[in-house]
Amino acid sequence: MTPNAPDDRDLMAAVARGDEPAFAELVRRYSGRLFATAHRILGSRADAEDAVQRALMQCFRSAASYRPVWAVSTWLYRIITNACVDELRRRAARREIAEPEAHERGGTVPSPGERLDIERALGRVPREARILLTLCYVDGLSYRELARVRGISINTVKSQIARGKAILRDALAGGRGDAARAKDKHAAGTHVERS
Repeated sequence: MTPNAPDDRDLMAAVARGDEPAFAELVRRYSGRLFATAHRILGSRADAEDAVQRALMQCFRSAASYRPVWAVSTWLYRIITNACVDELRRRAARREIAEPEAHERGGTVPSPGERLDIERALGRVPREARILLTLCYVDGLSYRELARVRGISINTVKSQIARGKAILRDALAGGRGDAARAKDKHAAGTHVERS
């Protein structure tokens, strides 16, 4: 931002009055970050571009509802994550329709034993935890900012992130759950006792 450039809150006030150049400046400042966030959550360039377009339209239409107690970036993260959640819901609805059709045609669903990469492992993490993990560890938002962005308590943020990290660790370890690890520990302990 140049020394004479308006700050984000001033831009939002101008956008609320319908100032299109102010909106263009907000888009210039934030569209790259919004796209990166959406792409990490959705995993698809085309879906991320669509989500950013929807989020920016929402920003323009809702500019009058923006409250300066929020950082503009936090408000925009909330809008983009909501757009991503909407897209994930649409995907889930399409899958519910497509999966029975695939089974009827003899298609198969990938087995849990398949080798997982990070994106597929993240796919196992519940939607809310995945969004929080992405915003926390990739975008660097604090727990407080996450609570504000997602409209939940800080304790819920902490528990969702802990749950997501545990599922992610399990998925990256080959998809073996706690029960399998406990069984291995028990077997190892039994083996030691017999020696």
